Amino acid sequence: MFELRKSRWTRSAVTGAMATAIAAAVLPAATAAARTPGPPPVPERYTAQKLAWQPCRQGDSLECAQMKVPRDWYHPGTGEDLTIAVSRQRASDPARRRGVLMMAAGGPGGQGLLRPATLVKKSPGIGAAYDVVSFDQRGVGQSSRVRCETDAEFQGYFDGDSRDRSPAAVRRELDNARKFVDSCRARSGDLMNYITTDQTVHDMDLYRALLGEKKVSYYGPSYATVIGAYYATEFPQRVERVVLDSNIDFTGTWEGHEKGQPMSFQRRFEQDFLPWLAKNDDTYHYGSTAAEARSKYEKLRGRLRDHPLPIAGGKALVDPNRLDSVVISAMYNGANFPGLAKSLAVLDHWDRATAEERAMIDKGFGQSPSADFFAEFFSVMCTDTPWNRDIGQWTKSAAEDSEKYPLAGARELTYTAVCANWPEAKAPQIKVTGKGLPPVLMVNGRHDPATYYEGAVRAHRGLRGSRLVTVDGGDHGQYQDGSACVDSVVNDYLIKGTMPSHDITCEAAPLPSPSREAGRNS
Repeated sequence: MFELRKSRWTRSAVTGAMATAIAAAVLPAATAAARTPGPPPVPERYTAQKLAWQPCRQGDSLECAQMKVPRDWYHPGTGEDLTIAVSRQRASDPARRRGVLMMAAGGPGGQGLLRPATLVKKSPGIGAAYDVVSFDQRGVGQSSRVRCETDAEFQGYFDGDSRDRSPAAVRRELDNARKFVDSCRARSGDLMNYITTDQTVHDMDLYRALLGEKKVSYYGPSYATVIGAYYATEFPQRVERVVLDSNIDFTGTWEGHEKGQPMSFQRRFEQDFLPWLAKNDDTYHYGSTAAEARSKYEKLRGRLRDHPLPIAGGKALVDPNRLDSVVISAMYNGANFPGLAKSLAVLDHWDRATAEERAMIDKGFGQSPSADFFAEFFSVMCTDTPWNRDIGQWTKSAAEDSEKYPLAGARELTYTAVCANWPEAKAPQIKVTGKGLPPVLMVNGRHDPATYYEGAVRAHRGLRGSRLVTVDGGDHGQYQDGSACVDSVVNDYLIKGTMPSHDITCEAAPLPSPSREAGRNS
């Protein structure tokens, strides 16, 4: 079956609460170096909470609870409180327990609540040494959620062909963006101003205090590298060991990050996937060179532009944008390459596809994007850092990137137009420097399509004292991804405190072999 392996971005008992006086003592305002002025002292009604732990699911060793946090940490007496869902996987060997490892999810828009169970299953040594904890960040999952469009209203947001730069097509993209922002204003009000990374890290520090811990260690992939970098910057005295995996340039802006992604997705497609597809021409019959494979892809895309393919009982259409979306998602991990290649071969010979193959396409291409995911995604991305609000400039930029980097560049305006219409950002600007921090371990793939290597290098240079593990591969999310080298370095650091003395390079896990049945009907 064609199922994308998505990014994981896209992981003695502790007390339930602390006495009010102790909690207040371990919850200082952010350091003056991070921002001026800092938030006021944390009110007692938050620090005196008790976490009522219950199994997250029946028979589950992963425990869940809820905590209340201010809507706005800078004005904790205004607005309704928010609820944050938190989780805890207790250390399996209390005698070896060395503390708490906090995780956060990527996205923005990912949910972190259940991730500790997966992380410790894959890395039992970490599970023995740490209570691994996580949470659904404000805005998503079982925490207080930000609301914009419904799934039904959001259904057609990415439909069509974003390479079409006609006035009518551009107008449709801009209208969709304005409608989405208007729905956020109508259904979430000023909450959309407080779904930010800065607010989230204050939630995290309250969580740390309620766990009774003076310090925590941290692991975070993808967007969670921004969360980790901000937390360490604002609360440097509260972190011990920090691992940032597949890094966004947290020393820059979201606008800068978005400008770089069309290049990196195109690079992954052209330099990794297409050569792999050509290498396996005997299986997929998609051309014996990368150029031939790309030409065949473009012909398929053209046919779908002229004649979109009904699937899932007519509930969805495979049009150019849906084709590109599935390809973009598949680029996150090489494990997706065989399924994607088989699907392309099936679509290329749809008239001869078996019932099983048609069901595979229905499952892989019939899913619609989640409106709730994008409500959180845009809330964070459009509010954390400033944006250029010149729609004309973004329209021009999207047209240029559509020509240079058509896979993802054609979609640029569908994202940037939302932030160009978003309410003016009020979030404080956090300058990540590494000052006062222990050494931070960073990991990044050279061809990571989502958190591109160039951005990770800039973040590494800006985060003094950090070490960068470069992986000669293109997956997004390197830890627990099949590289024994990466896993060894991360585990040694988190468990033993052993940090590489200098930047190092690890080999990636090899790309997979082709699907056995892929060429049967091609």
